Amino acid sequence: MSEAVSALSGATFDGFAKLSDTGLRGMITVRGDLASKEMAAAIKAATGAAVPAQRRVGVGDKGKVAWMSPDELLVVVGYAEAGATVAALNAALSGVHALAVDVSDARAVFAVEGAGCRDALAKLAPVDLAADVFAADEVRRTRIAQVPAAFWQTGPDAFEVICFRSVAQYVFDVLRLSVTKGSEVDHLG
Repeated sequence: MSEAVSALSGATFDGFAKLSDTGLRGMITVRGDLASKEMAAAIKAATGAAVPAQRRVGVGDKGKVAWMSPDELLVVVGYAEAGATVAALNAALSGVHALAVDVSDARAVFAVEGAGCRDALAKLAPVDLAADVFAADEVRRTRIAQVPAAFWQTGPDAFEVICFRSVAQYVFDVLRLSVTKGSEVDHLG
């Protein structure tokens, strides 16, 4: 059996912000009634976090859960734990209209870190990233350049960007151009 590798095998770029492929990540799409007690219990057991409110991210002791749409969550766990977490979620949600699917190998995750990270993302996404507007626990499902992506804050000067693996090189390249020294905007950083 072949060994799993991340989309860009740990690629990095240093500009006015640092860009890096974060490696393999367990990611599970969960669909269903987000307000149900079964969903709340399943998500809590899987991640240690509560089902987040609209456009929010919850962090627990076993993982992270991001609100993606009125009936969809993204559960983020260690890559090696994804299969067992899917099985646990499906067992906990049996008997209710719900779905949990491992999408780990269909996604890529990049970190954008440094004082200029907000400016770098703001150049590519139609989102107000001002520190007093974009909350620390907020997730935004949007576009980076012209492809679907989502991102959230992981620290005061750090974000993670998730995109489809099929467009990983394109997203990395536009992020690289966005963080290249000499292209600073310096409105938000």
